[in-house]
Amino acid sequence: MSMSLWIFLLTLGLSLWATARVKAVYRRYSQLPVRSGITGAEAAMEILQRAGVSDVEIVAHDGFLGDHYDPIHRRLVLSHENFYGRSAAALGVAAHEAGHALQHAEAYKPLQWRMAAVGIVTYANQVVTFLPLLFMVGGWLEPMVGLMLMAVAWGIIMAFNLITLPVEFDASRRARVVLHRMGFVTDEEAEGVDKVLRAAAWTYVAAFISSLLYFLYYVLPLLMGNRSRD
Repeated sequence: MSMSLWIFLLTLGLSLWATARVKAVYRRYSQLPVRSGITGAEAAMEILQRAGVSDVEIVAHDGFLGDHYDPIHRRLVLSHENFYGRSAAALGVAAHEAGHALQHAEAYKPLQWRMAAVGIVTYANQVVTFLPLLFMVGGWLEPMVGLMLMAVAWGIIMAFNLITLPVEFDASRRARVVLHRMGFVTDEEAEGVDKVLRAAAWTYVAAFISSLLYFLYYVLPLLMGNRSRD
């Protein structure tokens, strides 16, 4: 079995495992209602208001676990389960996204770096998607040139995923602290929040590991080629 196939299977398995884990943990703690009776949207709104952030809109959308913070439109988007939900899982996800809004308001450096890199990462994703197909079909690139382009593209994606880690970890830390401090969750419910956020963090770790493996796959032949010429 070729190395490229091994890496593909490894990264695919890692991604599927991380996704399955977060869904399983989320479903478990979406069945744990919080005693405060507050919804995810209400918790997020209260968190933002107490931090003095008043220009972020909180909206609901269809889709399972598609929650995110949109810094361009200053919009906190929650799935219906988390917008209206009154569970430990719903509050954890909502508070996590509110944490991103607080990062934005505070000009948190890693978030700013990630926002600035979105454009170039979009191009890098297009390169790693279409360049192998063009190379296999047309054969119009020299092998070393193709390796270099793929290595650069995967290096950009890897760096982006690396920057994403502190952004996500910090948002989760903020969520744990603020939910407990504001009395929205009990100690037992806080444990559920923590498990949901930790499971979600593995999806970002998996993305970084996958991009690192692909970067090494393409950059090592270049380094070995340079050594052989030396």
